[in-house]
Amino acid sequence: MTAQPAILVLADGHVFHGQAFGKIGTTTGEICFNTGMTGYQEVFTDPSYTGQIIIMNNVHVGNYGVKATDVESKSVKIHGLIGRNLEEKYSRAQADGNLNDYLIENNIVSIEGLDTRALVIHVRQAGAMNCIISSEIMDVDVLKAQLAKVPSMDGLDLASSVSTKEVYELGDANSPIKVAVLDFGVKEHILQCLVERGAHVRVHPAKTNFETLKAFNPSGYFLSNGPGDPAPLHYAIATIKEILKEKKPLFGICLGHQLLALANDIPTFKMHHGHRGLNHPVKNVLSGRSEITTQNHGFGVDPDAVRNHPNVVISHVNLNDDSIEGIKLKDRPAFSVQYHPEATPGPHDSRYLFDDFVTLMKSN
Repeated sequence: MTAQPAILVLADGHVFHGQAFGKIGTTTGEICFNTGMTGYQEVFTDPSYTGQIIIMNNVHVGNYGVKATDVESKSVKIHGLIGRNLEEKYSRAQADGNLNDYLIENNIVSIEGLDTRALVIHVRQAGAMNCIISSEIMDVDVLKAQLAKVPSMDGLDLASSVSTKEVYELGDANSPIKVAVLDFGVKEHILQCLVERGAHVRVHPAKTNFETLKAFNPSGYFLSNGPGDPAPLHYAIATIKEILKEKKPLFGICLGHQLLALANDIPTFKMHHGHRGLNHPVKNVLSGRSEITTQNHGFGVDPDAVRNHPNVVISHVNLNDDSIEGIKLKDRPAFSVQYHPEATPGPHDSRYLFDDFVTLMKSN
């Protein structure tokens, strides 16, 4: 049986031909790449990937199938998938099904048969940009015209679109440790890491005001990860400023890290091509220890503004490019990291940060 052809077109005009996988159709988004060799299903369901088409740089993706429990949200969040070999056959006995059916069920258009290493090198050199994949339209000019209408990720508030619509709770309701979570696209394993440490967690929509959060009488506040540009989230920045006035423990991850910086008048910026994978080296400059971390972000905090801030200490730096990976406030128990300490997928080097957060709440 002859594979159905598919086309990938980048905003800079480059065109790549391959074969269709998953849903037959057309999709657009910002192209990015992940260097991890495993954990593809957790990656696909991470809400931080909303609006993005992802290149999986591992040669084989789908070879161990899919499983209902290997998820970070209720559905696939990527807008499209690019692979060298996207596999329908799988070998894991515990799997519930194959990747092709999974992508079709989740309406994900994909393309395989590309030289993904060459494509990743191109994105590393040219930078992040929008792209379009189609397995139904073979006219490149038509695809370019559609692609030209896709908005840039820069300036886009996507967090409110993936945030929970209703408040929900996890963990022991009788626990003395209560965490109010602002959900900008939280991963399920982040919440599990809090619950496993005895916390009663209440998850709130992104646009929840401070008075509603405070009514829970939390021991601490948590700012979640999420997609898109943090700068347009003025509602969240205003709420975080109110939280900081209370001087209770606060912990932010990824987008939450960027929002904590913005709440302290530290600007953010769009990175050239972002950090995505599960093998990024980070140094804890306070302890002197290094960690291998899981990352997924296309925005960062301004290094010079952090270094010159009178009330902010740099806690973590990236050993590849010296970017800011963590900050702490000097005058209150608030801290954040750019990477993902829950690390699903990835090594658990950084899960001590959840312990640090719980210790702060117990001692505050």
